[in-house]
Amino acid sequence: MVSEKRSFIEYLQVERGSSAHTVRNYRSDLEQFERFLVPSAKEPAKEPEWTEVDPLKIRAYLAHLQQKGVQKSSIARKLAVLRTFFKYLQREGVVKNNPARLVATPKQEHHLPVFLTVDDAFALMEASSGEGLAGLRNRAILETFYSTGIRLGELVTLDVHDLNPNEGLVLVQGKGRKERIVPIGSKALAAIEAYLAAVPFRRDHEERRPLFLNRFGKRLTGRTAARIVARAASRLPKAPRVTPHALRHSFATHLLDGGADLRVIQELLGHAQLSTTQRYTHVTMDKLMEVYDRAHPRAKKAKGP
Repeated sequence: MVSEKRSFIEYLQVERGSSAHTVRNYRSDLEQFERFLVPSAKEPAKEPEWTEVDPLKIRAYLAHLQQKGVQKSSIARKLAVLRTFFKYLQREGVVKNNPARLVATPKQEHHLPVFLTVDDAFALMEASSGEGLAGLRNRAILETFYSTGIRLGELVTLDVHDLNPNEGLVLVQGKGRKERIVPIGSKALAAIEAYLAAVPFRRDHEERRPLFLNRFGKRLTGRTAARIVARAASRLPKAPRVTPHALRHSFATHLLDGGADLRVIQELLGHAQLSTTQRYTHVTMDKLMEVYDRAHPRAKKAKGP
């Protein structure tokens, strides 16, 4: 008999088209919840009785996470996983109600996106230069991140045939296997072309040839790509903390500063909701106020005698 959890994981993979990264996180969060429900189970492989889970148990679980010092954003994500899981069980007739729906999401701390200045972004691209194939690949990865604003998971799933160099476009497979086409700049294309010309693993007979490879000729992992970004950032004088997501934020912020429409940026980033994209306006407003205070003759505060 297939367990409810395994059936749910298959539903994520097949029906929702979730990425391997998402599926792995859902499985991990559910297993953590199981260990909380049955901390000393004699049969660890046996699932809890999901029909016995109520809002009080879920609230106790969230309180347990908070006591352990888990960040509010992570707690909110784990609650969202439980809501999706019990919604699936309700649809399948396993439970009558979704207990997680009655539990409020912890109030989140709002942080402005971390992003680089244009000068820092350019310096980072130069810092990625290196010797040999790895150096060419690393430069191409950073140029692609900054040029397209794609997510880490989207970058490592790119295949060679997803690129259209003649049109300056790249086909990206986003969350839920939703595809979108985004522009890619000439600098990134030149870096990719230089990298591919040096790749010794010419497996053109394969239907889907990964764009970015590790030293064994296999598809690059997200963890390795993130290390490449961090290593390049460490070569900068001030060594700011740079992640692939910081490059995504930089891409959006620099477009907005350059006059791009917010809805265009929404499409490029693959955001389902405009509200997700609107947080970049806060960054831009801070910059606008700084320029206003510096430039407008009536904005400056009067100095004392």
